[in-house]
Amino acid sequence: MDTTDSYYQEILDGLQQEGNLRSLPEAEHCEKWICRDGERLLNLSSNDYLGLAADRQLRDSFMAGLDEEEFLFSSSSSRLLTGNFSVYTELEKLMAETFGTESTLVFSSGYHMNTGILPAVTDSHTLILADKLVHASIIDGIRLSAARCIRYRHQDYRQLETLLSKNHADYERIIIVTESVFSMDGDVAPLPLLVEMKKRYPHVMLYVDEAHGIGVRGKHGLGVAEEQGCIQDIDFLCGTFGKAMASVGAYVACRKVLREFLVNRMRTLIFTTALPPVNVAWTKFVFGHLDGLQEKREHLAAISARLRDAVRAKGYDCPSESHIVPLTVGESGKAVLKACEFQRKGFYVLPVRPPTVPEGTSRLRFSLTAAVTDEDMDRLLEILD
Repeated sequence: MDTTDSYYQEILDGLQQEGNLRSLPEAEHCEKWICRDGERLLNLSSNDYLGLAADRQLRDSFMAGLDEEEFLFSSSSSRLLTGNFSVYTELEKLMAETFGTESTLVFSSGYHMNTGILPAVTDSHTLILADKLVHASIIDGIRLSAARCIRYRHQDYRQLETLLSKNHADYERIIIVTESVFSMDGDVAPLPLLVEMKKRYPHVMLYVDEAHGIGVRGKHGLGVAEEQGCIQDIDFLCGTFGKAMASVGAYVACRKVLREFLVNRMRTLIFTTALPPVNVAWTKFVFGHLDGLQEKREHLAAISARLRDAVRAKGYDCPSESHIVPLTVGESGKAVLKACEFQRKGFYVLPVRPPTVPEGTSRLRFSLTAAVTDEDMDRLLEILD
C-alpha cells in the first residue's frame, strides 16, 4: 500500500470498528420491491413518497405527449449560456402560478440549491439562525457563506426568539433556516410561528426546505407551507423534485428580485450544466398532476399514522408527524443488526448512523410510500418489536 494511503485506510478501519463503515449497495428495483439474491423485499427506504417513480401508466402518458424538442438527454450547457430551454421557462411559470408567488427558479439538484442560495444572499453583515437538525446540504451552504451562524436547539423556538431579540440590531439581515418535514425525525416545523417571529423584527427572512413536504402535504400537494397557510410569507420556499415528484432537480419560490439576484450571484446555478430538457419536461408533467393525487396523499397519511402509533406502543420515542418514521435504537452496531433482521423478514429497511445522525441515536428510518398497501402494513406491524 502506498504510504499516503495508510492515513485513509486507518480512518476506514476505525469506521469499521465503530460500525459506521459504508458501502454502495447494489439492488434491483421491481416497482415497490427491492429484488436481491432471488428474494423480494418491500422497499421501506425509498423517497418515492407517492409511488410515482414506478407508475408505468403515468410514464406512458408522459411519453405519448412528449414534444420532440424536449426529448433531449443533455442540455450541454449552463442555463446562462445555451442551456435555458423553453421548457425551463414553462415549468417555472407553471410553478409560480400554482404557488401564487412572483417567481420560481429551478436548479440541478437539492444539494446545489442548499449550497448555493445562502452563500449568494448573505455576507459578513448577515446572521443565519438554523435549526440544529437541518440537512447536511444546508450546513454546507452555511459553511460556504460569509455569514455568522448560530444553530438553535431543534424546534426550540424560545431559544430562537431569544437569539432574534439579542441579535437583530447588530446585523443588516437575519435569515431563519429550517426544514418543513425534518428528514431524520419526521417531525414538522410550525411555519406560521416562524412567520410570526420573522415579522416581529426588522430585516428578518425565512428559508424553508420542503424537500420532504412537497407532493405529500397540503390539499394540492404543495407542501407544509400550503397545509399551514403561509406560502406568501416565506422568502425562500425551497424544495426538490427527486423525492415525491419522482424526478430530479430542485426549486425556490420567491420574489422576483431574489430570483434575479440568484441568477447573477448563485455559483451552483451559474457554473453547472443545466438539467436535460427531458427531465425538466417530466418534472413539469408530474407537477401538473399533483393536484389530482390527493387519494395517494391520504393513503400515505393513514399508513404513516398506523406505523407511528405502533412504534410508540412498543415503547420507542417517536417524534414523527409524517411519513418518515424513525425507530431509534442507539448504537450503530445495534442499528445494523436490527436492519438485517427486518431484511431477513422481507422488509428493505436501512440503518442510519453517525455522522448522518448524532452519536447514540442510530436508527432505522422507515420511509413510507403510497405504494405500501394496508396488507403490507399489517405484515410489518406483526414483526415490529
